[in-house]
Amino acid sequence: MIDINLIKDNPQAITEKLKLRNYDFDLDLFESLEAKRKKYQIQTEELQAKRNSLSKEYGLLKQDGKEDLALSKNIESIKADLEACSTKLNDVQSSLKTFLLDVPNLFDDSVPSGMSEEDNLQIRIHGEPQISKGKDHLEITSMIDTESANLLAGSRFAVLKGEIAKLQRALIAFMLDKAAEHGYTEHYLPMVANTESLLSTGQLPKFSDDLFQLTDDFYLIPTAEVPLTNLFRDKILDINEFPIKLTAHTSCFRSEAGSYGKDTKGLIRQHQFEKVELVQICHPDKSLEALENLTFHAETVLQELNLPYRVVELCTGDLGFAAAKTYDLEVWIPSQETYREISSCSNCTDFQSRRARIRFKEDGASKLVHTLNGSALAAGRALIAVIENNFNQKDSIAIPEVLQDYIKLTSIEV
Repeated sequence: MIDINLIKDNPQAITEKLKLRNYDFDLDLFESLEAKRKKYQIQTEELQAKRNSLSKEYGLLKQDGKEDLALSKNIESIKADLEACSTKLNDVQSSLKTFLLDVPNLFDDSVPSGMSEEDNLQIRIHGEPQISKGKDHLEITSMIDTESANLLAGSRFAVLKGEIAKLQRALIAFMLDKAAEHGYTEHYLPMVANTESLLSTGQLPKFSDDLFQLTDDFYLIPTAEVPLTNLFRDKILDINEFPIKLTAHTSCFRSEAGSYGKDTKGLIRQHQFEKVELVQICHPDKSLEALENLTFHAETVLQELNLPYRVVELCTGDLGFAAAKTYDLEVWIPSQETYREISSCSNCTDFQSRRARIRFKEDGASKLVHTLNGSALAAGRALIAVIENNFNQKDSIAIPEVLQDYIKLTSIEV
């Protein structure tokens, strides 16, 4: 959630900035809600003060053994007015919060302007991509079985078998070990999150259609970013512990609402997929530097796997809801002759910490931390990239050297 004071101080500038995010900020509605909030806030405070003053006066009379029925009735009347006014204040505050929960984060001034992914900025390229289109991962190996998965659960699931299942396990173990090398503490987490957790990181209420809901208050997690960040909800952290660096491997679950017809074949876009997530909690002055570091940490996984990739900085119009600045890592997929996103590394500034009330103390004042997150990496897409970039176009997939100790193989026969 963005700072409401920024809107109050310069509403037109915030409106214009949000336009660059393809978000139409309803300034008239905001000002109407804020005016009502202010009115009921003042009335509530005045009635509270009046009630307290008269109650004190009535108490003194009672001490002297006196009774004032008119004063007593006046106090009861004020209490009724106060209750009605407090209800109106609570209602308008709730409406204002609901309004603000829909507003995306403000982008950092360093983010390039643009309205769509076509305006994203390529930062760097690593490795030489194969330019001749080859077989895709489903054509290369029968150990990725989408037909059986469809029988078990429906479309956009997969069954991995034999050595391909082992290869994915090796990738995940390697990713976790690389995260540990960079100082991230590994966690094992619940793969169910409550409503408050998803509100805190920004998935709710805006993206409820993309979640798998279990009950009124519980959902399958769409990413480990949710539980990792919420470990610090409602806490005041020690500034001396910054940056706090966390990692976890989890299954992730997304309904992919709005993506019907896209990437329905294979492992590119699944309802259930494996991911190793990186999260950092840091001082606000250090979050841009932390983003560069986190992105580098994700890149090292691709580099050691010897996979061609590029780094793209998202423009203002393509940023995710909670992000102030984002780098996407896109790995080369030979069968598609293009780069596909495999990691999105984002600085969310104080957007999530304001929702989750994650703070630290500095110079006697309570301040909001900055939160960052990124994948290192999406294991399913990494599996595709390893298979397709290491297929010999005949009968085997070479295992990257860094994975050979994990899987105890140098190649997989297909």
